Amino acid sequence: MDAHLQLSEYFKANPHLIGKVVDFDSTTDRLYHFNFTASNTELSSDTFGDTAKFSSWIDEQLQKNNCKYGIGGYMEHRTIYARSSHFDTADEPRRLHLGVDIWAQAGTPVYVPLQGKVHSFNNNANFGDYGPTIILKHQLDDLKLYSLYGHLNSQSLQGLYVGMPVNVNQPLAAFGTMAENGNWPPHLHFQLMFDMEGKQGDYPGVCRYSEKEKYLQNIPDPQLILRFPEAVNE
Repeated sequence: MDAHLQLSEYFKANPHLIGKVVDFDSTTDRLYHFNFTASNTELSSDTFGDTAKFSSWIDEQLQKNNCKYGIGGYMEHRTIYARSSHFDTADEPRRLHLGVDIWAQAGTPVYVPLQGKVHSFNNNANFGDYGPTIILKHQLDDLKLYSLYGHLNSQSLQGLYVGMPVNVNQPLAAFGTMAENGNWPPHLHFQLMFDMEGKQGDYPGVCRYSEKEKYLQNIPDPQLILRFPEAVNE
């Protein structure tokens, strides 16, 4: 069976085994969908090129729409990666975002959504990179799934060890500040993978647009776990 279909069927049969990633309450909390493609003419390169300005802009949108969390990014072709040479390559720049970003205040708690264990972790400290990153491994019957949590605070990596067991809804980490999370406005990059391809503590969260089909095979939609409602601006 195709891994995407197998994962979808597993979650349909076992919704009680899925926990939360953040403290989102669908009865009271509202989501704002951020659009970081070229179609968003409100966000200039002057704003997203300056982390402090970018962070203020994010906060302003959330406050204006009375939203605790922002969401977006799965397979989104983004212009904002022009802010960092980390995403540039000689032939084709990396601009396709592979995970989902959850935007909220620094210090926002992050939880384990599925039982598993720590696969690896690292502080990917390049400008524009993940910063502190944790990757978990989950065994769902005969299907392996990995979940990645990027842009955390430095404290999130303390006390971890490879193979450390984690349980559903266990506190895992917290959103990092701009100074420690790869120089981004505070948010969580949440991503799922079927295959880590031998990587440890890191996995691409942005790829070349020409590689979209390849990465779609390995990266399912995080909404399968998040199960967020529609955003207020959708």
